[in-house]
Amino acid sequence: MSPGPGLHRTVLPAKFLASGVNCGVRRYRPDIGLIISEVDCVTAGVFTLNEMKAAPITYCQKILPSSEIRALVTNSGQANAATGNQGVELNLQMISAVAKELNIKNDQVLAASTGVIGHQLMIDKIEAAIPELVDRATEVAENFALAILTTDLVPKSVTTQVELSTGTVRITGICKGSGMIHPNMGTMLGYLLTDAKISPDLAQSLLKQVNDVSFNMISVDGDCSTNDCVFLMANGASEAEVLSEFDILTFKNSLQEVSQFLAQSIAADGEGASKLLEVEIQNAPNLELAKKAARGVTLSPLIKTAMHGEDPNWGRILARLGAEKVPVEALQKMTLKIQGQILYAKGTPQSFDRDAVKQLLKQSKIKIEVDLQSGTDSAVAWGCDLSKKYVEINTEYT
Repeated sequence: MSPGPGLHRTVLPAKFLASGVNCGVRRYRPDIGLIISEVDCVTAGVFTLNEMKAAPITYCQKILPSSEIRALVTNSGQANAATGNQGVELNLQMISAVAKELNIKNDQVLAASTGVIGHQLMIDKIEAAIPELVDRATEVAENFALAILTTDLVPKSVTTQVELSTGTVRITGICKGSGMIHPNMGTMLGYLLTDAKISPDLAQSLLKQVNDVSFNMISVDGDCSTNDCVFLMANGASEAEVLSEFDILTFKNSLQEVSQFLAQSIAADGEGASKLLEVEIQNAPNLELAKKAARGVTLSPLIKTAMHGEDPNWGRILARLGAEKVPVEALQKMTLKIQGQILYAKGTPQSFDRDAVKQLLKQSKIKIEVDLQSGTDSAVAWGCDLSKKYVEINTEYT
């Protein structure tokens, strides 16, 4: 895959275009973005389970999955959540402006929003920018990736090519996310684009499967957003169809690789973060427990602050595992490693060089491995450390 987070050239799949411009909601950088498919596009989506859903979420849920999508508009600055009937109307107004400019139907346009909850869309500024947004659409992702950011420090996009039995396809992923990250479906705002030919049912199934082991396994602060959504858009422009068992597995593996790369990018760019945490639970009694335990460790403020302070306080990890209802029999068998160093095994603390482990914890990526030795299921979750900067960012957010 190439390249990763940061400023770079990420090429879109065939017959996809994207753009981002400043409409005046934010002072400087792009604040409204648009993805266009030049042909009808199969699109699937997964959405937040937060009961307080933003207007664009409820709108998209009524439409997807679909085989006729042509565009997806995203505004940043206002989340358009908790905005009542006016928020619903303004969302439709934004969609209608895009549809009119592209000469397509309203229900061929999807929407996503990110920003402050409870603020109505600055619709006059958004509508005025739509013609420029369409005119500036290109075959690269950069301006769109910039337009969807809020407290993110870097744009996040990646692309890869996949060899199917029916031909070569491209998968490009774009996402945003830094705070209010604790998904309960997919998460944040994520866009997976491909020129592969795929049915709506298969697209929805693969998106859910991939989401469950990527975007759905990260946490920054434990807060599930009102606006979380991830889309898979497949326009079939390559004519290479995902049909055989081999092609389905090959495509799924590449889609998962892209999604996990982006998910880790979000965790690493968590508000105020300086370290990416990767937690792997191995040999658990069942998959549900493995996922719950892995995510629980990434969520613990005590563990997150210990990792920020480069403190190998492994007792906090054991306490969290117990709180996540890992059976005592498994806790007595388990082996705990941090940065490859064994700190606890078979119910007994292990001697280790504390200074050496503290040095290992200075690295930008920290790996915590827990082998429960009680089954065959495993799971990996990603998070970040918790710093003073996180508090500063969120006390000054509005």
